[in-house]
Amino acid sequence: MLILGRKLSGYTLFITGASRGIGKAIALKAARDGANVVIAAKTAEVHPKLPGTIYTAAEEIEAAGGKALPCIVDVRDEKQISDAVASAVQKFGGIDIVVNNASAINLTGTLDTPMKKVDLMLGINLRGTYLTSKICIPHLLKSKNPHILNLSPPLNLNPIWFKNHTAYTMAKYGMSMCVLGMAEEFRGSIAVNALWPRTAIQTAAMDMLGGSGIAKQCRKVEIMADAAYAILCKPVSFTGQFIIDEEILNKEGIKDFDAYAVVPGHPLLPDFFLDEDPEQLEKQMQTHGASPAFKGGKSSAETTSNGPIGETFNVIKGILSPELVKSTQGVYKFDLSGEHPGVWYIDLKNDSGSVGSGEPPAKADVVMSLDSDDFIKMFAGKLKPTMAFMSGKLKIKGDMALAIKMEKMMAMMNKSKL
Repeated sequence: MLILGRKLSGYTLFITGASRGIGKAIALKAARDGANVVIAAKTAEVHPKLPGTIYTAAEEIEAAGGKALPCIVDVRDEKQISDAVASAVQKFGGIDIVVNNASAINLTGTLDTPMKKVDLMLGINLRGTYLTSKICIPHLLKSKNPHILNLSPPLNLNPIWFKNHTAYTMAKYGMSMCVLGMAEEFRGSIAVNALWPRTAIQTAAMDMLGGSGIAKQCRKVEIMADAAYAILCKPVSFTGQFIIDEEILNKEGIKDFDAYAVVPGHPLLPDFFLDEDPEQLEKQMQTHGASPAFKGGKSSAETTSNGPIGETFNVIKGILSPELVKSTQGVYKFDLSGEHPGVWYIDLKNDSGSVGSGEPPAKADVVMSLDSDDFIKMFAGKLKPTMAFMSGKLKIKGDMALAIKMEKMMAMMNKSKL
């Protein structure tokens, strides 16, 4: 681990998305130096699925030795950012460092990405980064060693990083382009750099992407906090760099990276946008026991998180097992209409099973078409599949024997108290 040197004592950091994950880890690292931290994030109340709020993060920061200012901020909202910056300046006297950490991810292809998801990713990743930087820059120009640090990847233009999730790549690279432009625009006045991990980092987003088994292939958030600290302690002349965590820490004298591993000695998963082909990443995840949610480039990293349909698939995901796959051996596709339209799948034929939105990774053995509300009722045990089929609410194409097996899963879900 990188040793603290009190170099950030008295500095004020404005960190977006700092209520959890990498953003909070960077905040705590600075706090141990005695820094002031503005926690600019949306989570003000406890989230049912995600850890931490801006207030719990503030408590941890102050316990670590820093001073905290929790601010409710949606980085797409100019007024909220402006108000948070004004509060920070009033409380701490200025802003020295901006860390653009807030980000949205949705790993789907062009036809499977709703425009609201495109707008979300562009709004948070690109526009939010640009807007936060823009509003903070007048204050950064008054600092003795100002920095902007974006958590974004090197601009790798290999098409493999575009073909399966063009919208996400555009949005993430937008953050990197802010580095490229602002570093040159403010050269000599503000250091502007990007930081990206060599390997996957265990966060709520990665757990969602990789499913069960992914954590042991990851490093802890502390490696990114140490790398960020090393960057932020450098002079303004250190600018325009696209930095990989492992590389800068190696230059700082860190040679043994096992301390950062969730499971020391276990093979690690390389992160996106570097030199590994995404298909190879998928295979590596599966080899070591994870179930990638972006399999085939069509399912969403958010497939099991949003709305009543997503919640239903969350429960389904929770009961997947090799035994269930072995006993079923079928791929199911659900074509939903009504209030929550969309295509979803359950793969109970390959590997340890998977669920997701969009077309299934293999040809569907059974296609079920029904209203989304009836789908929810059916999987909650409030509508019998046989009655739904006989009444015309459920249309089935394909292997009827496999369709009947689906009732077994529904029974298991009811025991799980959907």
